[in-house]
Amino acid sequence: MNLHTPYPYWLLKSGFLFEYPALRHSLQVDFLVMGGGITGALTAWYLAKAGVSVAVVDRRHIGMGSTCASTALLQYEIDVPMHQLAKTAGEKNAARSYQLCIEAIDKLEEICETLPNPTGFERKPSIYCASRKADLEGLDLEFAMRKKHGIRVERWGKEDVARAFPHFQSPGALCSPHDGAQVDAYSLTHALLQDTLRLGAQVYDKTEITDIRHEKTQVVLGTNHGQSIRAKQLVIASGYESQNYLKEPFTRLHSTYVLVSEPIEGEVWWRDALIWETARPYLYLRTTPDHRVLVGGRDEPFYSPGKRDRLLAKKTLLLARDVEKRFPHLAPLPIDFNWAGTFAETADGLPFIGSVRERPRTSFALGFGGNGIVFSQIAGEIIRDMALGKTNPSAHIFSFNRAK
Repeated sequence: MNLHTPYPYWLLKSGFLFEYPALRHSLQVDFLVMGGGITGALTAWYLAKAGVSVAVVDRRHIGMGSTCASTALLQYEIDVPMHQLAKTAGEKNAARSYQLCIEAIDKLEEICETLPNPTGFERKPSIYCASRKADLEGLDLEFAMRKKHGIRVERWGKEDVARAFPHFQSPGALCSPHDGAQVDAYSLTHALLQDTLRLGAQVYDKTEITDIRHEKTQVVLGTNHGQSIRAKQLVIASGYESQNYLKEPFTRLHSTYVLVSEPIEGEVWWRDALIWETARPYLYLRTTPDHRVLVGGRDEPFYSPGKRDRLLAKKTLLLARDVEKRFPHLAPLPIDFNWAGTFAETADGLPFIGSVRERPRTSFALGFGGNGIVFSQIAGEIIRDMALGKTNPSAHIFSFNRAK
């Protein structure tokens, strides 16, 4: 299935950064990571850094699935607010989930600083805006719970929002001045895999897994080129396509729409902050290093790639109007790129990381929703600890068992 329309900004901006071969020989490795997007790249990087023998395979070119269509806002805020998540996961686990996301952004910054290739990582404030007055009660509950658990956040009133964004109509917001960031997910994926190769790993694209056989001491996989791969452990990091390897449906699919403007002269908006809102589905905005506006949203349930793509022109115009309404000085917004993509979300907004009973010697690294990259960093650490025989104290929060 095609995961997006043909022209995401990041892919056109960067092109084919690096070439990787197709697998044309039999392979034996301790860990095989299936999926060459940002999730697979982070997982493989953590394993390689730990000295684990690892290989990555992807049926597409590296980073050409959902990764190159990502808007790559790095936020600690999960799509389900903490005060709501506490009702299903428990307050302790909900708070720890948010704290882990803050730590993940810090660690992603450290990783990006060590990589020799550019990643586009930049720290940004994150602004969570109330879409209507009725949302203020929930905003206050969220503010109180975040403060209770030591998260640095400010409660803005209508006047505070107006000072930062003079024409933005919002009755209130939560501002996280220090804990947001943005990145180029496509470039980061390649940068991670180039470093993973340097550490002794192997990376293959244009290699589709056509058969998986679980044996007592290994997993044996067949490829579309007729080769076999023998691995002690398999990690499935194929985004929502990973659902094909699970008996139960753990996710819901949605279509999302994105546009990128031409470069804007002068300040785009206050501190080039990340902006999103309480409405569901929500609008999300960021800027790019070359001063473009990137806005996404207008989501709807996914039915088929064809229906998703036919709506692109209409959704693009609606997104442009959304921006112009909030930032009149940008009207008319000059549109340069647009695309549609498919993403998955879970009922509680948390990823699924770990194994299921029917798939021995197999782990899943499934980071979904608006926090996919942040969740992928958490998954990389959990799977690395598992490979080293260590107990990760937070792994239970993201296990498949919580859905039962």
